[in-house]
Amino acid sequence: MASNTQLKLIQEFQEYLSTEKGLSENSIYSYKYDLLKFTSYLEKIQLDILEVQAKDINKFLVEEKNRQVSSKTLAREVVALRQFYKYLKDEKKLGHNPTEKIGTPEVNRALPDYLTLDEINELFNSIKTDNIFELRDKCIFELLYSAGLRISEACNLKLSDVDLEGMTLAILGKGGRERLVPFGENALNVLKEYLAKSRPEILKNRTCEYLFVSKKGSYINRKSVWRLLNTYIKRTGIKKKVTPHTLRHSFATHLIENQADIRVVQELLGHIDISTTQIYTHMANKTLKEVHKKYHPRG
Repeated sequence: MASNTQLKLIQEFQEYLSTEKGLSENSIYSYKYDLLKFTSYLEKIQLDILEVQAKDINKFLVEEKNRQVSSKTLAREVVALRQFYKYLKDEKKLGHNPTEKIGTPEVNRALPDYLTLDEINELFNSIKTDNIFELRDKCIFELLYSAGLRISEACNLKLSDVDLEGMTLAILGKGGRERLVPFGENALNVLKEYLAKSRPEILKNRTCEYLFVSKKGSYINRKSVWRLLNTYIKRTGIKKKVTPHTLRHSFATHLIENQADIRVVQELLGHIDISTTQIYTHMANKTLKEVHKKYHPRG
């Protein structure tokens, strides 16, 4: 169990992440979880969090590796410790930062699933636009794919965020970062139909500031979108595991496959670090290799 002093430092760090960095609740919880795991280790070796040296952090990471913790988790823990000790040093609660020479473990990233263009069309064609709720659902999925949105970004969209004439969406992304994202003609047509026919019918005499509304007249939540997408996938012959995020992956992959500049894709996705976007170049390269192997006479 972490001491009161350690808990207080972690709490102050959480407040800093919220007020100064504007991180989401999920991100802040993740930092707290990793730091509490580290304090448990420190308690075991009877070391105070303010007395930690680089060698102590390396020993902790070795112990985590021995517990067969994934490289992704290790990398996340290093980031949490690095940010925490940087904060302590910046706030003059500590004279040094023991993480300055700690490298980030290399993460073996699995390439995410994405849908081919044929599969995207198959999914959208399975949704009936003469039903007010299916029309709403198709509109959600069209925007997830056409604008590369995160599911939380789509659910939080307000009517005021939509510019039909300019065909853009004002998105409030991770960490409160804003970006303007374009969407295509297909999405525009479905969106106009949803706004004219479906949304007023669902709301009846109620009002709601959110773009996508539920039967209850409030915004539709992420779990509902997951469940609905799963329902439509079952109508198709698609055997892949498909989530709302798969549509975002498909958006990025198809752009890269069609020679879009990676910096532009980074901007559209709202990624801070281009290394996060580069996974889609690996996906595109994998596809090219598969095509070469299949069709080249000496493949």
